[in-house]
Amino acid sequence: MKKNLRIVSVAAAALLAVAPVAASTVSTVNADSVQSVTQLGKVPAFANGSTVNVKPNITLNTAVGNSVAATISASFEVTVNGTTATSNFKPDASTVTLKDSKGNKVEPDEFNKKVSQAVAGEKFTVTLTDVGLNFGTKNANKDVTLSFPGDASATATVNGKSEKTDTNGNLKVHLDKNGVVNLDSVTFAVTAKDFSNPAVVNWLNATTNAVVNSGNVELYAGSDAGKMNVAQVIAAVRGKYYATNFGTLANKEASDIKYTDNLVEALKAAGVEVKDNWFVAPKSFTFNMTATANNNDASKTLPVTVSVPNGKDVTPATVPSQSKTVMHNAYFYDKDAKRVGTDKVTRYNTVTVSMNKTKFSNGIEYYEVVENGKLSGKFINADNIDGTKRTLKHNAYVYRSSKKRANKVVLKKGETVTTYGGSYTFKNGKKYYKIGNDTKKTYVKVANFD
Repeated sequence: MKKNLRIVSVAAAALLAVAPVAASTVSTVNADSVQSVTQLGKVPAFANGSTVNVKPNITLNTAVGNSVAATISASFEVTVNGTTATSNFKPDASTVTLKDSKGNKVEPDEFNKKVSQAVAGEKFTVTLTDVGLNFGTKNANKDVTLSFPGDASATATVNGKSEKTDTNGNLKVHLDKNGVVNLDSVTFAVTAKDFSNPAVVNWLNATTNAVVNSGNVELYAGSDAGKMNVAQVIAAVRGKYYATNFGTLANKEASDIKYTDNLVEALKAAGVEVKDNWFVAPKSFTFNMTATANNNDASKTLPVTVSVPNGKDVTPATVPSQSKTVMHNAYFYDKDAKRVGTDKVTRYNTVTVSMNKTKFSNGIEYYEVVENGKLSGKFINADNIDGTKRTLKHNAYVYRSSKKRANKVVLKKGETVTTYGGSYTFKNGKKYYKIGNDTKKTYVKVANFD
């Protein structure tokens, strides 16, 4: 058995981005911390009947001795037409239920013991009932398909009939005259992770079993115009190197390893075009292989250099670029609109980007970051730079804080105002957009645009 486990959501990895909000938290056992959701961009406007993704934020923390009780916090959010709604729970009505891997309900009086003694990798499910989402009156009477990730599922009463997610995780709902929808239940899967396990991931040479910190392989390009396949490269690296993670030296408990890489992005940054996973191989290129342990999320990155004796000489041209000021903290994304790491460009700093925006399949426009004159494969949401033009539905004051106005200006109903990035939640609990292409503290309530 493993002590001091923390159970985290495994369903949130491959989701569309959403704007920043403070997530609601509800608990059956001593949950008192509010989870914050980082900014991941903004889902674009959609037509009636469009599909939007659900982002869960589920956390289970185990007990620490007799001083800290185990806690559970659970919420999710969806962005519709630029408005992000976080799950609302009804006092004395909504519930949070935890079930173990055998489907047995974990009662409050056994919560600490059950969670703290779970084995790393053990599956749990969390079910929320009587949960609401409020997208505002501008989204009134719209049909929306909620797309739930992974093992998640949901039910709702639509036109008096009970509906549930289909085999693809989609649930069709209808927003009422206030832009609100109530879900009867939502279930998410969570997996135990042994974060108290100090074991780290190491890369080893498959022949000598010696620990290595970098790798190198030699490959020959094919006779077909010197082409090479992405899978060919990864297979060669995996054949020469492997990663492992052990528990205590006493039991040498091995962990499953998940492998990821940035090969395509690295080739693109080097000026090499990749199409359908094929590319004309240069004489040498580098990329990273990352190994992550499933039992405690420890990870290790292996820089790999690939030498191609019959490769082509590639001299990447310097791409046209421009310097832009970021008006709202901006994270980096890959070509699939998935966030890359935790680094960000903080507001009011400049960044070098491509001359033109790129619209991804999610409908959002991005600028690609240019580094050392080359495309980096990293993208920034253009809304954080250029902003979005919005029309005021009400007269609006400009604020510098939740209590103080920035000036005596009154923005009039019908006026078009440029806002930057997602909304900020002030101390008074209300949401505000940054306006003005400058460093002044100038904000307008989001409600004035609804």
